[in-house]
Amino acid sequence: MINVEITPRKLKILDFDIEVRPLAWYSGDFVTKQPTGIGWKWIGVKVPVTTRLIGESFDTRRVLEEEKVMIEAFREAYDEADIVTGHFIRDFDLRTLDGACIRLGIKPLGQKLTICTKEDFHKTSGLSRSMQNLSAMFEAQHQKFPMNTALWAKANMLLPEGIALTRQRLIHDVKEHEELFTTMRQRGLLRGPQWWTPAAGGRAGRYHA
Repeated sequence: MINVEITPRKLKILDFDIEVRPLAWYSGDFVTKQPTGIGWKWIGVKVPVTTRLIGESFDTRRVLEEEKVMIEAFREAYDEADIVTGHFIRDFDLRTLDGACIRLGIKPLGQKLTICTKEDFHKTSGLSRSMQNLSAMFEAQHQKFPMNTALWAKANMLLPEGIALTRQRLIHDVKEHEELFTTMRQRGLLRGPQWWTPAAGGRAGRYHA
Protein backbone atom coordinates (compact mmCIF):
# COMPACT_ATOMS: atom_id res chain seq x y z
CA MET A 1 0.00 0.00 0.00
CA ILE A 2 1.26 3.47 -0.90
CA ASN A 3 0.78 6.09 1.77
CA VAL A 4 -0.17 9.44 0.31
CA GLU A 5 -0.07 12.50 2.50
CA ILE A 6 -2.67 15.05 1.50
CA THR A 7 -2.08 18.60 2.68
CA PRO A 8 -5.23 20.74 2.50
CA ARG A 9 -4.59 24.02 0.76
CA LYS A 10 -5.39 27.34 2.35
CA LEU A 11 -8.70 28.85 1.26
CA LYS A 12 -8.37 31.76 -1.12
CA ILE A 13 -10.43 34.64 0.27
CA LEU A 14 -10.96 37.70 -1.93
CA ASP A 15 -11.72 41.05 -0.31
CA PHE A 16 -13.47 43.53 -2.60
CA ASP A 17 -15.41 46.78 -2.76
CA ILE A 18 -17.21 48.77 -5.44
CA GLU A 19 -18.08 52.42 -5.98
CA VAL A 20 -21.13 53.50 -7.95
CA ARG A 21 -22.85 56.54 -9.41
CA PRO A 22 -26.56 57.23 -10.11
CA LEU A 23 -27.58 56.00 -13.54
CA ALA A 24 -31.34 56.29 -14.19
CA TRP A 25 -34.54 57.26 -12.39
CA TYR A 26 -37.01 54.44 -11.92
CA SER A 27 -39.43 55.42 -9.14
CA GLY A 28 -39.74 58.61 -7.13
CA ASP A 29 -36.31 59.49 -5.79
CA PHE A 30 -34.91 55.99 -6.42
CA VAL A 31 -32.18 55.56 -9.02
CA THR A 32 -30.39 52.67 -10.62
CA LYS A 33 -26.62 52.55 -10.14
CA GLN A 34 -23.62 52.08 -12.39
CA PRO A 35 -20.36 50.71 -10.97
CA THR A 36 -17.60 53.29 -11.44
CA GLY A 37 -14.81 51.26 -9.86
CA ILE A 38 -13.93 47.92 -8.30
CA GLY A 39 -11.06 47.24 -5.91
CA TRP A 40 -9.92 43.81 -4.74
CA LYS A 41 -7.15 42.04 -2.84
CA TRP A 42 -6.43 38.53 -1.57
CA ILE A 43 -6.72 38.27 2.22
CA GLY A 44 -3.34 37.71 3.88
CA VAL A 45 -1.31 38.31 0.72
CA LYS A 46 1.07 41.26 0.79
CA VAL A 47 0.28 42.79 -2.58
CA PRO A 48 -1.23 46.15 -3.56
CA VAL A 49 -4.99 46.52 -4.00
CA THR A 50 -5.99 45.96 -7.63
CA THR A 51 -8.31 48.64 -9.00
CA ARG A 52 -10.25 48.98 -12.23
CA LEU A 53 -12.33 52.06 -13.06
CA ILE A 54 -14.45 53.49 -15.84
CA GLY A 55 -13.83 56.86 -17.49
CA GLU A 56 -10.06 56.68 -17.73
CA SER A 57 -10.13 57.04 -21.51
CA PHE A 58 -11.95 60.40 -21.03
CA ASP A 59 -14.11 59.39 -23.99
CA THR A 60 -17.78 59.07 -23.01
CA ARG A 61 -18.38 56.79 -26.00
CA ARG A 62 -16.19 54.14 -24.36
CA VAL A 63 -17.78 54.10 -20.88
CA LEU A 64 -19.81 50.92 -21.48
CA GLU A 65 -16.80 49.19 -23.01
CA GLU A 66 -14.72 50.22 -19.98
CA GLU A 67 -17.43 48.93 -17.65
CA LYS A 68 -17.35 45.52 -19.33
CA VAL A 69 -13.55 45.34 -19.18
CA MET A 70 -13.63 46.34 -15.50
CA ILE A 71 -16.15 43.65 -14.54
CA GLU A 72 -14.42 40.95 -16.59
CA ALA A 73 -11.09 41.77 -14.90
CA PHE A 74 -12.73 41.39 -11.50
CA ARG A 75 -14.46 38.19 -12.61
CA GLU A 76 -11.08 36.46 -13.11
CA ALA A 77 -10.24 36.94 -9.42
CA TYR A 78 -13.83 36.24 -8.35
CA ASP A 79 -13.90 32.90 -10.17
CA GLU A 80 -10.56 31.93 -8.63
CA ALA A 81 -11.71 32.72 -5.07
CA ASP A 82 -13.09 30.10 -2.67
CA ILE A 83 -14.79 32.86 -0.66
CA VAL A 84 -15.36 36.56 -1.23
CA THR A 85 -15.74 39.06 1.59
CA GLY A 86 -16.74 42.67 2.00
CA HIS A 87 -19.20 44.88 3.87
CA PHE A 88 -22.88 44.49 2.85
CA ILE A 89 -21.78 42.66 -0.29
CA ARG A 90 -24.68 40.22 -0.69
CA ASP A 91 -27.36 42.90 -0.68
CA PHE A 92 -25.44 45.65 -2.47
CA ASP A 93 -22.09 45.01 -4.19
CA LEU A 94 -22.91 41.61 -5.72
CA ARG A 95 -26.46 42.58 -6.68
CA THR A 96 -25.20 45.78 -8.29
CA LEU A 97 -22.57 43.93 -10.30
CA ASP A 98 -25.13 41.29 -11.27
CA GLY A 99 -27.45 44.02 -12.56
CA ALA A 100 -24.60 45.61 -14.49
CA CYS A 101 -23.79 42.26 -16.13
CA ILE A 102 -27.38 41.85 -17.27
CA ARG A 103 -27.56 45.45 -18.54
CA LEU A 104 -24.31 45.03 -20.45
CA GLY A 105 -25.27 41.65 -21.92
CA ILE A 106 -22.40 39.73 -20.31
CA LYS A 107 -22.44 36.57 -18.18
CA PRO A 108 -23.50 37.25 -14.57
CA LEU A 109 -21.17 36.41 -11.72
CA GLY A 110 -21.52 32.80 -10.59
CA GLN A 111 -22.64 31.45 -7.23
CA LYS A 112 -20.06 32.04 -4.52
CA LEU A 113 -19.45 31.52 -0.82
CA THR A 114 -19.43 34.86 0.98
CA ILE A 115 -18.65 36.33 4.38
CA CYS A 116 -20.14 39.76 5.06
CA THR A 117 -18.83 41.79 8.00
CA LYS A 118 -22.22 43.49 8.33
CA GLU A 119 -24.73 40.67 7.83
CA ASP A 120 -22.63 37.88 9.35
CA PHE A 121 -21.63 39.86 12.46
CA HIS A 122 -23.04 38.72 15.82
CA LYS A 123 -26.71 39.61 16.22
CA THR A 124 -26.55 42.17 18.99
CA SER A 125 -27.83 45.61 19.91
CA GLY A 126 -26.16 48.84 20.94
CA LEU A 127 -23.52 48.71 18.20
CA SER A 128 -23.37 50.37 14.81
CA ARG A 129 -22.74 47.96 11.94
CA SER A 130 -21.25 50.55 9.59
CA MET A 131 -17.73 49.69 8.47
CA GLN A 132 -16.47 53.09 9.58
CA ASN A 133 -17.79 52.67 13.13
CA LEU A 134 -16.70 49.03 13.42
CA SER A 135 -13.19 49.96 12.28
CA ALA A 136 -13.06 52.73 14.88
CA MET A 137 -14.31 50.40 17.62
CA PHE A 138 -11.67 47.77 16.78
CA GLU A 139 -9.02 50.51 16.41
CA ALA A 140 -8.16 49.56 12.84
CA GLN A 141 -5.02 51.14 11.45
CA HIS A 142 -6.68 51.84 8.11
CA GLN A 143 -9.65 54.22 8.15
CA LYS A 144 -12.12 55.23 5.42
CA PHE A 145 -10.94 57.79 2.87
CA PRO A 146 -13.17 60.85 3.51
CA MET A 147 -15.41 62.06 0.68
CA ASN A 148 -17.92 64.93 0.75
CA THR A 149 -20.63 65.83 -1.76
CA ALA A 150 -18.33 68.10 -3.75
CA LEU A 151 -15.76 65.34 -4.13
CA TRP A 152 -18.41 62.73 -4.96
CA ALA A 153 -19.72 65.06 -7.68
CA LYS A 154 -16.27 65.14 -9.29
CA ALA A 155 -16.00 61.35 -8.97
CA ASN A 156 -19.44 60.71 -10.45
CA MET A 157 -18.87 63.09 -13.36
CA LEU A 158 -15.72 61.07 -14.15
CA LEU A 159 -13.50 64.13 -14.02
CA PRO A 160 -9.76 63.30 -13.91
CA GLU A 161 -9.41 64.35 -10.26
CA GLY A 162 -12.65 62.52 -9.48
CA ILE A 163 -11.39 59.25 -10.94
CA ALA A 164 -8.24 59.59 -8.83
CA LEU A 165 -10.43 60.10 -5.74
CA THR A 166 -12.48 56.98 -6.55
CA ARG A 167 -9.28 54.94 -6.82
CA GLN A 168 -8.07 56.22 -3.45
CA ARG A 169 -11.45 55.45 -1.89
CA LEU A 170 -11.35 51.88 -3.21
CA ILE A 171 -7.81 51.26 -2.01
CA HIS A 172 -8.56 52.60 1.47
CA ASP A 173 -11.84 50.67 1.75
CA VAL A 174 -10.29 47.34 0.76
CA LYS A 175 -7.32 47.79 3.12
CA GLU A 176 -9.64 48.87 5.92
CA HIS A 177 -11.95 45.93 5.34
CA GLU A 178 -9.14 43.37 5.19
CA GLU A 179 -8.02 44.53 8.62
CA LEU A 180 -11.58 44.57 9.96
CA PHE A 181 -12.37 41.11 8.56
CA THR A 182 -9.18 39.62 9.99
CA THR A 183 -9.84 41.10 13.44
CA MET A 184 -13.50 40.04 13.55
CA ARG A 185 -12.66 36.54 12.33
CA GLN A 186 -9.88 36.08 14.89
CA ARG A 187 -12.28 37.13 17.67
CA GLY A 188 -14.97 34.70 16.51
CA LEU A 189 -17.46 37.46 15.69
CA LEU A 190 -18.41 36.22 12.22
CA ARG A 191 -20.53 33.20 11.32
CA GLY A 192 -19.42 30.77 8.64
CA PRO A 193 -19.60 31.35 4.87
CA GLN A 194 -23.01 31.86 3.25
CA TRP A 195 -23.89 31.12 -0.35
CA TRP A 196 -24.75 33.98 -2.68
CA THR A 197 -26.28 33.24 -6.06
CA PRO A 198 -27.38 35.53 -8.89
CA ALA A 199 -30.68 33.61 -9.00
CA ALA A 200 -33.86 35.18 -7.66
CA GLY A 201 -33.50 36.11 -4.01
CA GLY A 202 -29.72 36.38 -4.21
CA ARG A 203 -28.97 33.62 -1.69
CA ALA A 204 -28.72 29.87 -1.80
CA GLY A 205 -28.81 29.01 1.88
CA ARG A 206 -26.14 28.35 4.45
CA TYR A 207 -22.90 26.56 3.78
CA HIS A 208 -22.23 23.30 5.59
CA ALA A 209 -18.75 21.79 5.54
